Amino acid sequence: MSASTAANADTILSVRSLAKTYGKGLFKKSGFRALDGVSIDVGRGQVFGLLGPNGAGKTTMIKVLLGLVGRYEGEASLFGRPAGDPDSRRRVGYLPEAHRLPGYLTGRQVIRLFAMMSGLEGAEADRRMPRLLDLVGMREAADRKVREYSKGMQQRIGIAQALVHDPELVFLDEPTDGVDPVGRASIRAIVQELKARGVTVFINSHLLMEVELMCDRVVIMVQGKILREGTIADLTPRTGSVRFELREAPADLDALLAGLGSSLVRNGNTFEVKLNDAELDQTIDRLRARGLGIRAIDQRRLSLEESFIDMVRKEQR
Repeated sequence: MSASTAANADTILSVRSLAKTYGKGLFKKSGFRALDGVSIDVGRGQVFGLLGPNGAGKTTMIKVLLGLVGRYEGEASLFGRPAGDPDSRRRVGYLPEAHRLPGYLTGRQVIRLFAMMSGLEGAEADRRMPRLLDLVGMREAADRKVREYSKGMQQRIGIAQALVHDPELVFLDEPTDGVDPVGRASIRAIVQELKARGVTVFINSHLLMEVELMCDRVVIMVQGKILREGTIADLTPRTGSVRFELREAPADLDALLAGLGSSLVRNGNTFEVKLNDAELDQTIDRLRARGLGIRAIDQRRLSLEESFIDMVRKEQR
């Protein structure tokens, strides 16, 4: 993705031809290519998704940007400064994948600990605590030990520690992995709240449904390379099938729609049929002319999961 395709001209994260090889050395010439010429721009205030199967290179990219992995090729920067620069890292929050919080501390103590590690005074951390606990929905459970928390509660405290110093950019590495549906919904709400504040959220995940629900823009990676990028609408094209819900479907629906579209499937008062734009208009006209009430019309799109599987299979072929 070039700079010109970034959704926001105020780019705060950029990588150019980024490549990283593990295991290459004196006795092993090739090694494992975790990143292979990746270029990405992320603008301020976006919810950006990095999507791909396990081993695609997603976590490696985040670690390069945070200065946790070195000896890479290409360029990586945050806020216009080289990756790993201390000044830029102070403006970043990070929730690692499969993080481990100290089980003997309470949620409140964990947040306070990370606040002080971020350079905040204890009194300032305590001042921010109520707002932060409310944001992640953990005020009532804040004084329980972390070892008593569910996975979703631990994730929410993990997000709180990533936000305690009011970062401008937040990396969430697999934030909903292993979390129940209620916990996932809570995390999605937190992400939307951050977006509303103008915080840039960079989500790394292999859970396609979660990415589809949360992200403005998505990059799909496979084997260290970018396969596709764009908005959710870009990556989930229409299938050509249109679903109609009628107030009452006539018995002679097949005859009524004869000559329009293909693959008609009916189910009670709903039916689905493949139509082009002209046929869609004609179908609506015929239903209206018969006096049939149309409750809903839905032009079906591929889900991100369907699109992803199709892309990966084509790449493998």
